[in-house]
This record gives sequence, C-alpha cells and structure tokens, in this order.
Amino acid sequence: MFQSNLGSHAAGEFDADVAIVGGGPVGTFLAIILGRTGKKVTLIERWSKAYGRPRAVTYDHEIARIFASLGIDSENDEAINYHDELYYWKDANREDIQIIDWQSKSASGWRVRYWFNQPELEARLTRIAGEYSSVTRLAGYEAVNLQQDADSATLTIKRNPLEDAQQSGTQTIRARYVVGADGANSMVREALGIENEDRGYFFDWLILDMLPKFDYVASRKGEPAQWQLCDPTRPTTIVPGGPGPIAGGPSRRRWEYMVLPGENPEELAKPENAWKLLEPWGLTPENAELERSTVYRFQARWAKVWNKGRCAIAGDAAHLMPPFAGEGMCAGLRDALALGWRLNAILEGRVEPDVLDSYSSERIEHAKYYIDFSQQLGSIICIADPAQAAERDRLMKEDLIARNGKPVPTDVCQLGPGIWCRDTANAGELSVQGIVEADGKRDRFDQAVGVGWMVIGLDADPGHALSVGQRQKLDFLGGRTVRIGSKGTACEVVDSEGTYARWMENIRANYVILRPDFYVAATAVSPADLRRCFDEVILNLHLVEDAARAAA
Repeated sequence: MFQSNLGSHAAGEFDADVAIVGGGPVGTFLAIILGRTGKKVTLIERWSKAYGRPRAVTYDHEIARIFASLGIDSENDEAINYHDELYYWKDANREDIQIIDWQSKSASGWRVRYWFNQPELEARLTRIAGEYSSVTRLAGYEAVNLQQDADSATLTIKRNPLEDAQQSGTQTIRARYVVGADGANSMVREALGIENEDRGYFFDWLILDMLPKFDYVASRKGEPAQWQLCDPTRPTTIVPGGPGPIAGGPSRRRWEYMVLPGENPEELAKPENAWKLLEPWGLTPENAELERSTVYRFQARWAKVWNKGRCAIAGDAAHLMPPFAGEGMCAGLRDALALGWRLNAILEGRVEPDVLDSYSSERIEHAKYYIDFSQQLGSIICIADPAQAAERDRLMKEDLIARNGKPVPTDVCQLGPGIWCRDTANAGELSVQGIVEADGKRDRFDQAVGVGWMVIGLDADPGHALSVGQRQKLDFLGGRTVRIGSKGTACEVVDSEGTYARWMENIRANYVILRPDFYVAATAVSPADLRRCFDEVILNLHLVEDAARAAA
C-alpha cells in the first residue's frame, strides 16, 4: 500500500477542487488553468516516466494564442518552428492538385501553422504546472473507479501494475469535480456510461518520425517543406516534425504512409521495411535516426455528451479524428480552456454548475466540424484505386485552374449553441487580435491588455453603454470594459495597426463582448444592442444572481 492522506473524508471535506485523470497535454494544461487561480488540483497520470517519442507534431494559430497566455511565444521558441510556405497536395506526377494557405498570418494574430516536438512540449507544460503549489501530480497511478453524488465525485486509484506490481491497494480521491482527459479508452467516459457516435471510419497509416543528420529541406531543392503526395500506389504525407534536439541543428521530419489493402501493418512497421520506404527520399540509417515507427488506426468518432453531473471529459476521451487537418491535439486543448474558465467560475461561486452543459453543446459541434473536415480530406487522400485517383486529380486541377492557383484559406469554425448570441456578426467564432499599445506596452492585445471577460468599444466607452446593473455583473465575473481607438483619441488602448477598426467596420459593429477563451460572445452596433446582447450572454452564463447582488 502507498501512503497518502487521501481516502479519509469527513463530511464536506475534499482532497481536491478538481481531479484530472490523464497527464498529457490536455490534462496538464487544464491543471495549469485551474492552478494559476489557486484551485486545488490533483492530476493523475498513469506513467511515472514521460513518453519520449513524438506523437502530435503540429498546432494552429488558436493554440499559439492559447500558449501565449502561458508565456510560450511560438514565434521565438527553440522548441517550436514554422515554415513560410504553402501546403501543397500533388498527384503521382508531382503536379499540384490543391494548395492550402499555411503561409499567412491568421486573423487571431498568429501564423496558421506551427511545428513542435511533443515530448518537449509536455515537459514544459509539466514544469509550468509544477510552479503552482495547489497542483499535485500523482505519476504512476491509474484511476479504476468513479462514483459521484450531488456534491462530489470520488475516484478510486491504484498504482499502475505495469510499473509496480507489488502495490495492489487502492485509495480514493474526493473532489468537487472530476475531468477525464484519459485518452481514447477513457475510464472516466466508460464509468459515466457515455456512448460514442462512431463514423465507422478506419484507415491504418504507418508513422515514421525521423531525425535527419542534415538539413533535409535544403537538400530537396524544389520540394515543399510540407506537402501531401496523393499517389494511389502509396498515399504519403511529408511534413516537419518540429525542431531537432540541438538548437539551430537539423529539424525533425515526419513521413506517414497509408497501409494498403492486404498489407500486414506490423510487418510494414519493422525498421527494415521502414527504411525501404524512406530510400526514395534520400534517408538511410547512416544519415538519419528513426525515432519511431508505428502504425496508427485513424478513426472518426465523438462522445454523445461531454459532461454528466460533476464530471466531464476532454481530448481523445471525447473525440477522435483523422490527422489530415492537424487538429486532434488542438481540439483537446480547446476543450481544456473551455472547461477551465467554466470550472474556475463555478468554484469561485460566480456561475451555476449547470453552465457545464454549454461546454458539451459548444464543444461537440466545434469538434464535429473538424472531424467532418478531416474525414473529407481523408476521402481525397486515401484513394488507392488508380482510376478513382485520376478522376480526383482531374477535378481538383480544374478547380485550381478556375481560381488561378489561389490557395484555399484556412477555415473559420463556429461553436455550437451556448454562451453567445447567434444573431450577431462573428459571434461564436475566434476573435480577431491585433497589435495594440496599453499602459506603455506594445504587443498583441492578449499580452498587452489581458484575457478574460471583456466588453470592447471602438471609439466608444462601453462602460457608459452598459447599465449600472450590467457593469456590476461584469465586475462580478472579473471582467472589464476597454475603449480602443487610434492614437491621440480618448482611449485606453491604441489600435496600433488599425486591426480593430478594420474588423469592426467590416462587421458593422461598435462593440464586442469577448469571452475568456478568446471567442466572441456578441457584437453590437448601438448601446441598446449591446445591452440586449449582454443580458442574453448573462442569461446563458447562469450567473449566481444572489451572490452577484451581494457583491454589488
């Protein structure tokens, strides 16, 4: 038996405000969101030693924005890199059939796409979580049971028998809330009796993570850094894998090969066969290291509900998607942020617990969009029939010519129904972000002004537009009003590059209500519109009205 102070609970006593099962990027990021506001968190991770091999290798602009709130600057970080070029899809003859814009900067102020090494990222997130004394990480333990009542959720945990077969006893953790970020085979999801919606989509792909001993991109003159070979004889993905272990040295690379009908996946993944596949790309055991060779089954599914009572699920426990859009881990980190600000508000007595229902309704539809999008990409890529591939190539080339080779822009995805006003422009979407000046600091808005609930007015004071009662409710939420405008005007924040003026003029709005997760809750033209939208947001937020009145 291991010794701890867990498991003995007097009435009303808790071991944690939130217990999180799963110490990967999603669970650890959620622990950080809660820990930095002083919430007591127990993070349960099955393995004592972090997995040292690559898995996810890319994230998008929204995740870069999220990481910036932790002090991780994706533009200037030795563990993260990017490529100033487009994402090409080519046929078997290496002719373009599709071009996607991975070169531009997004409206949210960050590049569309970044590349990283997951073990390094996980280690960094773990270090950040360790900076908060209220976060306890139990490594080498697994959760084996979950029970909940009206006031709490109780996890039963034990030592991972694969690490310590001698310790067979169990302990319990009583928490106000439990979150399962425990992967595709989630114990928490199963304990809650949540069923999956399964698309019946299955493709096996061989993943080869490589560490060349030379600058691979420079050596392949004329070949893109990030591209898709849609060759029916072997559909292949060739992308970066993040920086290498030596600063300024060769970067990692990834190859993904579709396992063809009739092939044995385990046989294909053997190193000798992996090296045969890499020969045409100029990689050999002499000039590169094979960091990982494994076959993944790409799937498309999501849980039908993501919260029950005092429990919720996130990340792979809640959804699985093919990797063709590079959005799997991104979706999980969005889950964590969406859960984190809600749980903080609940635990602080600002909103009612049933605000978690909007976590399910918003995030399920958002994740389904990327699952559908990834499936659509897969239906184009995973064609092994030469005749079907030829027809695909013909149609896609015709479309590319019709738009004069213009790259396809990145997608804009909207939340499902929840805490936002559906009848206002840009609501439910990620907000625009520009460079501003505030309090003598010039930076992106999030870094110069901050994050949280905000009501922004363009050349207008939103504090004057709101009623006294509405301002009190905003204060109760820990929110603020911000007047933004051009230099020399009566504003708190200077719109240094005119980003906000262009955005709000384009959507014909003078006011924007921003949420803590950077999503737009509402936009409004007039003070009356703003007050109406604010009331709708507060209604959907389920504010603890008695406490709000007392605070006022």
